[in-house]
Amino acid sequence: MSGHCETYANSWIPHKKPKNASLSKDQKRQNKQQARLRVRVENVIRHLKIFRILSSRYRNIRKRFNLRVNLISGLYNYELRLATSS
Repeated sequence: MSGHCETYANSWIPHKKPKNASLSKDQKRQNKQQARLRVRVENVIRHLKIFRILSSRYRNIRKRFNLRVNLISGLYNYELRLATSS
């Protein structure tokens, strides 16, 4: 592989189906694992955008940006814990 994999060591690109062939069971399993992880990450980003911390320009004091992101992340994690315990 080239491109992203050389630049970003931790990147994970899904397997593409070759012409006139199919993916192996292992490749399908890996693609499914990646899709599950990607959905989780995208849902977290969506929640951060709902709080408008990532969806628009941050106009407050820069020193407090990390604090606010951590607080919102903590609220989201607390909400997840409540949802899984019920």
